[in-house]
Amino acid sequence: MALFKSNPNDEFYTPYTVWNALTKGNWKTRLSAVIMGFGQLAGHRFIKGLMYLGVEALYIYYMVSQGIAEIAALPGLGEAEQGKVWNEALGVYEYTAGDNSVKILLFGIVALFVTAGFIVIWRANMKGAWKAQVLQEQGKPLPTFRQDIARLFDTDIQKTLLTLPVLGILIFTILPLVFMISMAFTNYSKVGQHLVLFDWVGLKNFGEVLNFGSDIGSQFWSVLGWTLIWAFFATFLNYIFGMILALAINRKGTRGKAFWRFCFVLSIAVPQFVSLMVLRSVLQPQGAVNVILQNLGWIDQSLPFFTNATWARVTVIVINLWVGIPYTLLDLTGILQNIPGELYESARIDGASTVTTFFKITLPYMLFVTAPNLIVTFTNNINNFNVIYLLSEGNPTPVGHTAGKTDLLVTWLYKLTIDRQEYNIGAVIGILTFVVLAIVSLVTYRSTGSYKNEEGFM
Repeated sequence: MALFKSNPNDEFYTPYTVWNALTKGNWKTRLSAVIMGFGQLAGHRFIKGLMYLGVEALYIYYMVSQGIAEIAALPGLGEAEQGKVWNEALGVYEYTAGDNSVKILLFGIVALFVTAGFIVIWRANMKGAWKAQVLQEQGKPLPTFRQDIARLFDTDIQKTLLTLPVLGILIFTILPLVFMISMAFTNYSKVGQHLVLFDWVGLKNFGEVLNFGSDIGSQFWSVLGWTLIWAFFATFLNYIFGMILALAINRKGTRGKAFWRFCFVLSIAVPQFVSLMVLRSVLQPQGAVNVILQNLGWIDQSLPFFTNATWARVTVIVINLWVGIPYTLLDLTGILQNIPGELYESARIDGASTVTTFFKITLPYMLFVTAPNLIVTFTNNINNFNVIYLLSEGNPTPVGHTAGKTDLLVTWLYKLTIDRQEYNIGAVIGILTFVVLAIVSLVTYRSTGSYKNEEGFM
């Protein structure tokens, strides 16, 4: 009688887990915890066993050669400064390389990621060893390496297709994010001359940014407030005016619907950065708009489109309407054409007016369908670097400040890191921006009808 069952419906089913492998496994299975692949080799699965053993050998070599030292250096981030010695024979200073905290932090994080990956493979090794023992106890043949490969292109095809994308996300997204988040807890900046050697400072940077009384803190709250105001108007004004245009074009009495749609599609065909750069040029103090108005005698001095804070904020919002409304128009046109005609017919039979029909049928239907897209658009506008930076570069900027009156968190972050090299403060701003986006997105999405009633409208 078999000691183990592999079917979850069986009475004595024992799942393939690391805990079962360590507590219930035989000596071959338990030895796999130290010598990876031993359980596979004992079951005559030589290719798979040697692969596990090779992974362990590579990990041990990496850790002994550099990994352990890199992880051990993380708490201190280096201490040896660059040396400078005068060479009498050559008459020059000779420099000796010191520690580089950036490399120590990066390589230490990489070593931790490698260790985490090794743990994942080690767990798979233990579960495989336990599975091999269970199958042997049941007198069943172990799958061959060729069968394992065939399964990866059949029942486990998802593993084959998702492995490379997941690795890409880990290497090019998660790893840089962890590195950036780590910098938020250091004094890594040019302002303090900490570009080569820097130290951990805990939550000091967060306290400075969130402090209303500090210079950087007052700028942060001001920029955050404007960012939310900008995102609100940039999202909902585009939506409202795009909705009005879509309704006007799609009404039965409108002639030349295809022509009007073509006009707006044509504006989309022009690259956004071209439109923004042209508008920025014509709105300068000596730009076409001011020159024409002065020649007509309508104004005595140039209008301060980008030199006055209020004018600049209104200007970027209005120009964003120009580049954003056509996209909303096309989205809502498709939705309007898909609203069931029976709803309008029933409303007319019941004597509902045009206004009532709009607020009871058209608007709820559009909001139900477009609510997730509205949330995405809102979050995109919070990070709308192109419109702000290409139009105003965040200006006007008060003297002694790093943030301009039209700067969003993302453009201010760019200035802090690229222009001033305050990487630690920039990392804090990046983390807080993510927190704001996450909270706003989750709260608003959970309040929409699309989330509460996924089955459909009405």
